[in-house]
Amino acid sequence: MKRNSFLLFVAILFTSVSVSFAQKKLSILGDSYSTYYGYVTPDTNLCWYGVPEEKRENDVKRVEDTWWYLLINEHGYQMERNNSYSGSTVCHTGYEKADYSDRSFVTRMDNLGNPDVLLVFGGTNDSWAKAPIGSYQYADWTKADLYSFRPAFCRLMDYLTKRYPDTRIYNITNTELSEDVINSMDEICRHYGVTNIRLRDIDKQWGHPSIKGMKSICEQVWDKIGKQD
Repeated sequence: MKRNSFLLFVAILFTSVSVSFAQKKLSILGDSYSTYYGYVTPDTNLCWYGVPEEKRENDVKRVEDTWWYLLINEHGYQMERNNSYSGSTVCHTGYEKADYSDRSFVTRMDNLGNPDVLLVFGGTNDSWAKAPIGSYQYADWTKADLYSFRPAFCRLMDYLTKRYPDTRIYNITNTELSEDVINSMDEICRHYGVTNIRLRDIDKQWGHPSIKGMKSICEQVWDKIGKQD
């Protein structure tokens, strides 16, 4: 009887240890900063980093140097899905007012797998493309509303927090964006209770993080999620 009780105790202990050390799954919804050719889902998404025969004046030449690879490799995460698309905007309005509804964040937000941790890293192209800012709108969106940044970002956060109630969701805000985009993400993240990680001093080449910049992004993101994860 004592032997059976001991074996049961060992089995329970082993199960508890196994669960506690299970890798947490991480997904990314991003733009060019989070791409690397051959490492995005779907594989038809346009990439900025690692594209064969495309020369960039940027020293990130290996996937191992990307901010997200550093994060999962150094802190034991498993990549669930990296749905990043170079040049994509959160809203449906792209560069030169083109219709980006085929690649916007609000179009891709339903293809993120089943993560324990979700990192949203966008707004850069909305800022650079000078997409319409719009008004804060927390319900009753029409497709027309989603061509402006604020309604689209509200819709994005609303969907993600409801779709993933048990997932830790973080928004990452790039440096050197317009004040409208920066302040809007701050306000909307507060409304939905999402932690907003505001980056600082990111080294860039051709407007995109260098090796040094990637390391800094990894460190700043981990500084926030490591305290809660």
